[in-house]
Amino acid sequence: DTEGTFRPKRLQEIAERFGMDPNVALENVAYARAHNSEHQMELLKMAAAIMSQDRYALIVVDSATALYRTDYTGRGELSERQMQMGQFLRQLTRLAEEFGVAVFLTNQVVANPDGMSFAKDSTKPIGGNIIAHACTTRLRLRKGRGDNRICTVFDSPTLAEADCQFAVGPQGICDATE
Repeated sequence: DTEGTFRPKRLQEIAERFGMDPNVALENVAYARAHNSEHQMELLKMAAAIMSQDRYALIVVDSATALYRTDYTGRGELSERQMQMGQFLRQLTRLAEEFGVAVFLTNQVVANPDGMSFAKDSTKPIGGNIIAHACTTRLRLRKGRGDNRICTVFDSPTLAEADCQFAVGPQGICDATE
């Protein structure tokens, strides 16, 4: 967690929805807060040590790019930022392959400064090709009407480009509301 947004209470609510013991659900989560991009890389080493002793199925990195944006600013540091981010993503891929875990990354977007503000989508993901090439399937999430969200399959070797709507409620993801 690079932005301090993980909330155990939300996980407990979702566990209750599925008839699970909320405390048991939390016991199956290993959580770490990264404070800078170097620390984020160190946490991968710690994750490898933990996964070598216990079975895990999923690694969530929220947000993969946030700390790199703050640690490496301006065009002068862009090359170094991309190189460091590439090393992080390569280590993350190695962990996924070595321990057979799925990886879910969140990313930030930025306004596209190319003057096309009238375009349907005026944002672009941070990280450029470094992120794009490290991900198998990329999804774009955006707000819909009310509590609804829209998920677009942006790039995938196995899924067609498509949209779906859903809502986020107190007990997690549910059907979209009218």
